[in-house]
Amino acid sequence: MTHFASLLRRLPGFGTVAKNNSASPCQRGTAGCAQTPMTQEKSHAKSMSQTDNHQRLGAGTSRAPCPSASLTDGHAQALSKLSIPCPDPTLEDRTRDSYQNKALRLVRQEDWERLSGLITIADRDRMLTPGGMAVADLMAFGARADAVLAVEHALLDRSPPSDAPMFSGIEALEFVLEEHPDDHIIACIVALAHMDMAWSWRGVGWDVEVAPRNREAFEAHLDRAREIIRPLEGRHQTSALLANTACALLRGDNRNAHTIADRYQSLIDLNPKNTGPLRALGTSMLPRWYGSYQGLELEARRTAIRTQNVWGAGGYTWVMFDAISVDDEACARLDLPFFIEGLRDIVARRPDPYTVNLLAAYCANTMGQAFSGNDTADHTRAQIAACADWLVREYLTELHPMIWAHAAQGFSNNLRVASAGRFAAAGQADALRIIAGLFRREIAEGKQITFTDDGPIATPL
Repeated sequence: MTHFASLLRRLPGFGTVAKNNSASPCQRGTAGCAQTPMTQEKSHAKSMSQTDNHQRLGAGTSRAPCPSASLTDGHAQALSKLSIPCPDPTLEDRTRDSYQNKALRLVRQEDWERLSGLITIADRDRMLTPGGMAVADLMAFGARADAVLAVEHALLDRSPPSDAPMFSGIEALEFVLEEHPDDHIIACIVALAHMDMAWSWRGVGWDVEVAPRNREAFEAHLDRAREIIRPLEGRHQTSALLANTACALLRGDNRNAHTIADRYQSLIDLNPKNTGPLRALGTSMLPRWYGSYQGLELEARRTAIRTQNVWGAGGYTWVMFDAISVDDEACARLDLPFFIEGLRDIVARRPDPYTVNLLAAYCANTMGQAFSGNDTADHTRAQIAACADWLVREYLTELHPMIWAHAAQGFSNNLRVASAGRFAAAGQADALRIIAGLFRREIAEGKQITFTDDGPIATPL
């Protein structure tokens, strides 16, 4: 435990911790839950506690997405003409929860051999949820959840009590690592736990706002994560979990854009169906991180070629997905026809409800509601927003409110959700407002819009 003891000596005392506005890794993207920086929305929170399983929203229900009293008469009338299933939880939610909870149970039972074996299989077989999230990443999160969340909850207070379990969880994980020195799966879990804790200490504010003691803890945890992972690099070249963990550690390192791009491309090659690394590559190549606009375009096209058999033109779209939502210049420079071709190729290859909701919400909310004053970027966003029409009309079968809620916030990794129910309700209201707008002509003609397994159907009342 030499390394851990050294870490403890670098960590600040309990009584001098500055408030950090930290967010749970379940509700913000972190090194372990997603690829960094700023990529996938991570809605491990439950969706819409207000609705029953497969409750149909809109006409004929008593649980409309937002009270009609808060709407104009015309808007309320339009919403009454919509009928769309809203499963709670969704298949994606259930699948993610099942893998996370299985890992959590095995950790509490101290059955690390079985846990490592299951994650190894998931990693080896490139197992994904229906929505395309890596099962190995989910189980690795579940395995460290107790330790990480204890720290995050303690840090919500400016001065955690002296008996707050700040170190017991990570100490226990370090002991497990010491007992299994040759297990790269356990090494990844412990390293990811350190990364999550690092960002919990740092918080999500500007660097100048971070208290010196919190920054010291941040650096100490990251340094320890690097110590754990560095000896493993190159030893397990087929492990996407290890490659993902190593890529998550790149943030803050003095690396050039070429090195960053190559590392992410190697990760992508291990499982190109996993969209997280593709999206992370795009944000990593922005000038604010490691790259340039020219480099971003180059890597997006390079990725499209490398993943053409999986995504068609969609590789370009996934790489640009988050980058153009947070950077006006990147958006202005976008090859718009290629991006839209990629949208069509993605949904043709993965028409599951999760992906359809993700793409539709992204187009309508993330891009459609973002206006910057950059005329070229805003024109591009308007063209992408228009794609929501054919996505909803051709592919949408059910509504996932949590995705729409995250889309309204730009899929921000730094988002803290105080109430999952209220957050999802806001997403539900946004989604129904937007969908009603897409069908305004049919609704004006007095038709009922009913979403079925084959898509929406407009029928006269």
